[in-house]
Amino acid sequence: MSRAPLRRMALVTLLVLLALAPLVPALAQSVPQNIGGGIPALTVKSNANGGQTWSLSLQIVAVMTALTLLPAILLMMTSFTRIVIVLSFLRQALGTAQSPPNQVIVGLSLFLTLFVMSPVLNNAYNQAIKPYMAGQMSAEQALPKATAPFKKFMLDQTRDTDLQMFAKLAGDKPYANKAAVPFRVAVPAFVTSELKTAFQMGFMLFVPFLIIDLVTASVLMSMGMMMVSPMLISLPFKIMLFVLVDGWTLLLGTLANSFYT
Repeated sequence: MSRAPLRRMALVTLLVLLALAPLVPALAQSVPQNIGGGIPALTVKSNANGGQTWSLSLQIVAVMTALTLLPAILLMMTSFTRIVIVLSFLRQALGTAQSPPNQVIVGLSLFLTLFVMSPVLNNAYNQAIKPYMAGQMSAEQALPKATAPFKKFMLDQTRDTDLQMFAKLAGDKPYANKAAVPFRVAVPAFVTSELKTAFQMGFMLFVPFLIIDLVTASVLMSMGMMMVSPMLISLPFKIMLFVLVDGWTLLLGTLANSFYT
């Protein structure tokens, strides 16, 4: 994979992170408002005896602390949640304890997330990051434009019932349009809706493999082989079924097509 999409994702994520800073009261007071003018990393003061005192800017400390929210942003504002849960359900339905391992599932989920989110990242890059780096707009103008594609993506996947529930919990009136929905309502509503969708897809994955387990258990009972584990006998048949129907291509294609981008 080329470095350009990863660099775009990092730049867009940084702008989104700065846009979410008001959600954290501790960071709201320390994140600078004039980001476009530059942030001094070190402050050098001269002492009376001719020496110098070096101090790290509190703004830099706040930004570095805010970077710890990047994993949460990846989980809560992209397609990663649905993908990784469905793949975990698949492993449980197959009955393979460690195949594929967690590293493979997480890595596949990350790259499939990057593939699904590429239109959103491109929109945010072209509308906000590129003009901002070219000096055509300030940081205050770029932040809303960078976060707008992410909000649209989340609201397109969110059920109206979930959105209404969190709007009611927040004490907000019905919103005139999707652009008026704040991030503090859009993010939890999106995550709740993603969990519902992921569990529904996981249930559909379990059904054919559960049928194989039931048939295998019934055959073993009829043969009087009650001491033999049905899971041990049904595992090769479930793997064979998954391979014959080209399960990985079917599952990953269905996951990628299940998002509205």
